[in-house]
Amino acid sequence: MLPLDRQTRILDLIDAHETLLTQELAEKVGVSGATIRRDLQELSERGLLARTHGGAIRIHRSLTQEPAFAAKSARMQAEKIAIAEYAATQIQDGSTVIFDAGTTILEVAHRLAGRPLTAITLDLPAAQALAVGATEVLLLGGRVRSNSFSITGPWTEEQLRSLRADVFIMGAHAVDERGISNAAVEEAMVKRLAVDISHKTMLLADHTKFGWRAMTQVCALDCVQKVVTDRGSRKLEWLKDVGVDVAFV
Repeated sequence: MLPLDRQTRILDLIDAHETLLTQELAEKVGVSGATIRRDLQELSERGLLARTHGGAIRIHRSLTQEPAFAAKSARMQAEKIAIAEYAATQIQDGSTVIFDAGTTILEVAHRLAGRPLTAITLDLPAAQALAVGATEVLLLGGRVRSNSFSITGPWTEEQLRSLRADVFIMGAHAVDERGISNAAVEEAMVKRLAVDISHKTMLLADHTKFGWRAMTQVCALDCVQKVVTDRGSRKLEWLKDVGVDVAFV
């Protein structure tokens, strides 16, 4: 059995049973425990399942729905903090910066709050975090999305078209070789405009966002000048292969 077929079989089995022990999987697939453990590690790095003591459980991704803000805040906290700390060092005083919505972006906002910047925010929590000291905050008007607090819609898009920025700090729902994608159509449209009006786009995404695709395309990877991610996966070297400047933190 080819590795891809074997891994598909593993996911099907875990879907059917919700959780399985490593030995049970090995017996059902007909391979050694060592082979199953390698497959589970790779599937975990791709964000398709979570390792448990002696086994694995399935992580279900949606093409059209995203987790609520509170749920996202509880995930990958250490990785998000490391990514945010690095990203904050890449922003120069005096810059005009667009802040996307999302929990990783919020961590960056906390670290840049008070610095002499002009912050254009697409997110209510980020605007609140940044509004201290020397930071000038421009909160765009529009529809506030329930449970995520991002700002979207025609009003937001109209305001963005009249602006220019040095850096867009962008989050992502999903990233693969075809580009960056998002579960929400209206949020993807706002992101796309922010890329267009910014001199530089910096994508912040922990390793669980890579290797799959959401419903709505935001942009190709060549629209991004820098990607910042964690070292939780050893399967992301392809980013460098396609010419993206990657910082692993």
